[in-house]
Amino acid sequence: MTALLKLDHLFLLTGLTLLIVAVLTCRDRSNPRRWSSGLFWALWAVIYLVGDSLPPVVSGLIVIMLAALGGLGGVSIGKHGQREPAERQASAARLGNRLFLPILAITVLALVGSLTLKDVGLAGWTLVETKNLTLVSVGIGALVGLAAALWMTRERPMQAVREARRLLETMGPAVILPQMLATLGLLFADAGVGKAVAQIATSAIPVDNPLFAAAAYALGMALFTMVMGNAFAAFPVMTAGIGIPILLGMHHGDAAVMAAIGMFCGYCGTLMTPMAANFNIIPAALLELKDKNAVIRAQWPTALLLLAVNIVLLKLLMFR
Repeated sequence: MTALLKLDHLFLLTGLTLLIVAVLTCRDRSNPRRWSSGLFWALWAVIYLVGDSLPPVVSGLIVIMLAALGGLGGVSIGKHGQREPAERQASAARLGNRLFLPILAITVLALVGSLTLKDVGLAGWTLVETKNLTLVSVGIGALVGLAAALWMTRERPMQAVREARRLLETMGPAVILPQMLATLGLLFADAGVGKAVAQIATSAIPVDNPLFAAAAYALGMALFTMVMGNAFAAFPVMTAGIGIPILLGMHHGDAAVMAAIGMFCGYCGTLMTPMAANFNIIPAALLELKDKNAVIRAQWPTALLLLAVNIVLLKLLMFR
């Protein structure tokens, strides 16, 4: 069945937004590096707009250019046309807690869409692409939330693009890290890192003991996530190295429990690493904290406690 709303449509919308951001950046004379900054956002837009049709070599060159522009300081902040602080405070006072409604709309519609839109269709057409149902539902929620925010604030759509540009430039090149790191996990898995992990684990850890095997998998997920910055990047490596051959193959554990709690262990690592820039470094930048690691310092005790609990749960629930 053909879907009316696909994840590709959201990619195109994201790409168009980034392209407009690139144009605005190039036109901003207050930005000391407007041309290199504009090129950065334009190249990222290309990935969303035509990434599927590009030869792998071209995509790779774009990634290298993005890394070079970001790493060499080619992305800087310009002027974003924000309203005066007094105007923003007056608007916030007028709207009060209603400001949270657009954000809640994203969550509610994502949940409702994921649960109810799977079988909605007519005459051979489905409303939403089934294989990416949750992601498309999040996108629909974001669009509805944006429309609600524009209606509440009486702003024009272009103001939303300006705010998107402001946030992107504040976050800087670190905003592309989640995509990069998720891809890195697949590359590591294809390169055989998982097999190397399995060899190290079986030679150094008594994996014939279910508790030690579960602990090795959980700690490995956390540590690899800290190194790679993304639990999705660590998952294929650790699952290929320890999860499938040892937890499932040797001890006949529950695959669903392993995947769910294993990812949770990875998230514990996310709380403790600057590599997870979108969770830790970017919030510190947006909040204008003097210590860029302040978020990590506040989170690591909770992360370690959760990791210990996850190890126990993994052992108790997976080998019943």
